[in-house]
Amino acid sequence: MKVVDPAIANLATAQSLLWTPYGIDEGHIQKAFGEIFSHKVDFADLYFQYGCIEGWSLDEGIVKSGSYNIEQGVGVRAVSGDKTAFAYSDDIAFKPILAAAKSVREIASLGKTANRNLKTGKGFAGAESRALYSPLNPIPTLTSTEKVDLLKRLEQFARKRDKRVKQVMANIVGAYDVVLVARSDGVLAADVRPLVRVNVSVVVEQKGRRETGSSGAGGRYDFAQFTDAFLMHHAHTAVDQALINLEARPAPAGLQTVVLGSGWPGILLHEAIGHGLEGDFNRNGSSAFSGMIGQRVAAKGVTIVDDGTLASRRGSLNIDDEGNKTECTTLIEDGILKGYIQDITNARLMKMPVTGNGRRESFAHLPMPRMTNTYMLNGDKTPEEIIASVKDGVYAVNFGGGQVDITSGKFVFSASLAYKIENGKITYPLKGATLIGNGPESLTKISMVGNDMALDDGVGTCGKEGQSVPVGVGQPTLRIDGLVMGGTQ
Repeated sequence: MKVVDPAIANLATAQSLLWTPYGIDEGHIQKAFGEIFSHKVDFADLYFQYGCIEGWSLDEGIVKSGSYNIEQGVGVRAVSGDKTAFAYSDDIAFKPILAAAKSVREIASLGKTANRNLKTGKGFAGAESRALYSPLNPIPTLTSTEKVDLLKRLEQFARKRDKRVKQVMANIVGAYDVVLVARSDGVLAADVRPLVRVNVSVVVEQKGRRETGSSGAGGRYDFAQFTDAFLMHHAHTAVDQALINLEARPAPAGLQTVVLGSGWPGILLHEAIGHGLEGDFNRNGSSAFSGMIGQRVAAKGVTIVDDGTLASRRGSLNIDDEGNKTECTTLIEDGILKGYIQDITNARLMKMPVTGNGRRESFAHLPMPRMTNTYMLNGDKTPEEIIASVKDGVYAVNFGGGQVDITSGKFVFSASLAYKIENGKITYPLKGATLIGNGPESLTKISMVGNDMALDDGVGTCGKEGQSVPVGVGQPTLRIDGLVMGGTQ
C-alpha cells in the first residue's frame, strides 16, 4: 500500500482544479511576484479558491428551496508596512493575475524590495503535513432525493415526539472548498475542506400559546454522520426545548447570579471575549484587552484557548487562509492574559508569533485574525455542585442571538432556554431572559468552573467586517456572580 502525504495530496488536488485547467504553473506565480516586487513591498501572496455549496430546505413537508453554487477565483495581496493592497479576479488566468499584481504593487514606492525573505525564482516549499479531516467532497455522498428524504425523516421524528408540534422547518447544507496559497516567502500550501450541517426548527402550540425550538449539528465530514439516531436526537432536542418554553414564566430583571451551561453557551465567550483577543483590534488599541499581556484579566482557574487543530470540527483547518498551520493558542491561562490570535500582518507589526488564525470568507476577501474553535478548559467543580451553590439565580442553558461592542466589551445576549434556580435547585423555566454585561468584567466575576467542558454541536458562524467563517465554541458549566439580567418582571 502506498502511503501518500496529506499535504502533497491536497496540493495535487488543488493544482488539478485551480492551475492545470487554466495553464497556470509555478513559473507564472513567480512572474506575478516579480511584478509586485518591482516596488518596495514587504510581503505578497496569491490565494486561489474553488468552492461549491449545495443546500436544501423543507417547510411543512414541502421543499421550499434547493440551491447549488460554484465559485472560483484568485485574490492577490501586497503588504507594505501597515498598508495592504488587494485585488481579486474570478477569472483564473495568467493575464488577470498579472493585472492584479501590477495593481497591488502601487501601494509601495518604486524600488528594490527590502524583503530579505523573498524567494522569487528559487521555487516553493510545501507546508507541513496535517490531516484533521478527510479531503472528500461531501456533496455527492447523497443524491438530491436522498437529501430531501433525510429532511422528511427529520420532520417525522419531530412530529412524532409530541402532538403539539404545529410546524417543522429543516435544512441541510454541504460544502466543498479547495484552497491554494502561494506566498512571496516561498511557501506553497493547499487544503481540501469538506463541511456539512443539518438544522431543524419547530413551532409548538398549547392553549393558543406558541413557542419555538431548534437544534442542529455539523462538521468537516460527509452526510454519513447523519444517521436516523442522530436526526432523532436533534429533532427531539428542538421539540423538547419548545415544550419547556411553553411552561416558562417571565424572567426576573436586575442583578443575578448566573450559571451558564456547558457547550453552546460558549458563544457568549466567543463574542464578548474572543473578538477582543484578535490581533488587529489590539494592534490598533480598540480592544478592551489592548496592552494587557501578562496582566490578570480573569478570575483564577479561567483558561481559554483557540484551537484550530481538533479533528473534524467545524472551526478546524489544516492550514489557515495564509498557508500557516493552525495551532492551539493559549489566550488566557489561570486568569492571566498570555497572547492574542494573529495573522501574518498583525503578528509582524506587533512583533509577536503567527498563530495560524489568518482567515477569509473567500478569494474576494482579505484575510484577518479570526477565531477557529474557542473554548474554556475544565475546572474542578461538578455541574451539580455549581447549581447547589446558588441560592437565588438563573441557569442559562442555551442562547440565541446577541450583540457585542469590541471596544468597550459590552454585550447583550438572549437566552433561548433558561431556568430559575432557588435554594440550589432548578425549579421552573424562564422566558425573556437577556444577559447584559461587559466581557472583560464578566471574566473577573467567574467564581466556579465546572469539569464538564463540551464543544458545541457544530453550528457556529462568525461575522466580522462583513465576512462570515465557520467556527466552534465550548465551555464547562460556569458560575458568574453579578450579571445584569434584562427580564420581563
